[in-house]
Amino acid sequence: MSGLPSAAPAGPRFALSRDLFLRLLGLVYFLAFASLAPQILDLIGAGGLLPAAAYLDRAYEIWGAAAYLRLPTLLWLWPSDTFLATLCWLGMTLSAATVAGIAPRAVLAALWVCYLALVVAGQDFLSFQWDVLLLETGLLAVLYASPGWRAPLGTGNEPSAAGRWLVWGLAFKLTFLSGVTKLLSGDPAWRSLTALEHHYETQPIPTWIGWYAHHAPDWFGVLSVGVMFAIELAVPFVIFAPARFRRIRMAGCGLLCLLQILIAATGNYGFFNLLAVVLYLSLLDDEAVAPLLRPGVSTAGMPQDARRAAPAWRRHARTGVTALLVGLSALTLVREVRRPSPMPAWTDALLGWVGPFRSVNGYGLFRVMTTERLEIVVEGSADGSTWREYPFKWKPGDPGRAPGFVQPHMPRLDWQMWFAALDPRESTHWLFPLTERLLANDPAALDLLGGNPFPEAAPRFIRLIMYRYRFATSDETAVGAWWIRERLGPLTEPLARRPRGIPR
Repeated sequence: MSGLPSAAPAGPRFALSRDLFLRLLGLVYFLAFASLAPQILDLIGAGGLLPAAAYLDRAYEIWGAAAYLRLPTLLWLWPSDTFLATLCWLGMTLSAATVAGIAPRAVLAALWVCYLALVVAGQDFLSFQWDVLLLETGLLAVLYASPGWRAPLGTGNEPSAAGRWLVWGLAFKLTFLSGVTKLLSGDPAWRSLTALEHHYETQPIPTWIGWYAHHAPDWFGVLSVGVMFAIELAVPFVIFAPARFRRIRMAGCGLLCLLQILIAATGNYGFFNLLAVVLYLSLLDDEAVAPLLRPGVSTAGMPQDARRAAPAWRRHARTGVTALLVGLSALTLVREVRRPSPMPAWTDALLGWVGPFRSVNGYGLFRVMTTERLEIVVEGSADGSTWREYPFKWKPGDPGRAPGFVQPHMPRLDWQMWFAALDPRESTHWLFPLTERLLANDPAALDLLGGNPFPEAAPRFIRLIMYRYRFATSDETAVGAWWIRERLGPLTEPLARRPRGIPR
């Protein structure tokens, strides 16, 4: 009879594993919202570099009512600074509820809606791969989570195999695509295994450990790339090993986590590495997870609720949603692997329908290696002859400042300055608003920087200068230099402050 409890599963169980995954995901959500809270208004508030309200207004002027579907964000309801801040604080509150195991399915759905609202309104500043990875993970977590109002750790029903495989499939897609897209790009640095000769130095925000890794012997860099490819291309297939092969799955999980730890040690990537580790830990069953949480304890004696059969309509709905997500995710994987070969037109249309929700994605960080480090330096002047440099909090600037650790915080302007140096023309829509606000000593813009060289009065001129940076050698570091930089030339002429009363 459908109302009677079914027998406990005979094979590996994943109730504790599922609960640990969801709680750790709640922690990642908390870090993401907490990182955004102090900078969101400076970036996309009314006085920010890319005001969200103006962005939505322009979208509505262009698309009309279709803008609501193209840009699915709660900010349509109230595009104000108050609501932006409220979304961040609400996100942190809901994240804490997830960590506590309170109404996991409903709370995770609300978290996904809140973060989607910020990502859509955030434009360039929330366009990173880990932002959409968090959205995709969060959506799958809603299907994986247990129903009900309270989920004590490890005492809930056995999760559905479909939900578990959706999460595992994302872990596979993220990792395998990270490796295969590097090879398929045709980039000679990856194919010759020499990419790490450049990467530690040219990545957006290196750490001081990255400086040491950069100066390691060449053979070590070649070996490291080879090991990375082995982990990214081969180890993900361990995900498809039967769950009963616990030791193999634990070894695969360990290697995948180790790669993320090493990446995090040499560069600052916000919450990305932690989120990837959370995905990998979902591969472990309860017997593997229990000792991590309670040393010396087996799951044999742990309580577990009897699992009742779900109503037929719910099972059919879950099957339909699962099949849809599996098909869409497979399309994104094939799409990345087939580049630049065109995909059938119907796949473009299908992915275009779900694209605005940013929750079914392809991945592939650093598929083409950057071989030189360019930096945009912002300078101001009170008289047009003496120039002072504006410091940034985390990106390379002062050659004597050692690279530091900022993760899991994500300094989004610092990161965007790296992209701007690669293609300044593509970033003028926020670079020029930045210069205008610095010319006015605007507190919102200055909050994003590491200091104000003009505390007495705003500068009369701002200019952007392009530099080439490289890591200093050991001898150069011994005399106080972590970076050596070479001025390449101006990106702009000196930009003057607009006299009051002249329209923009």
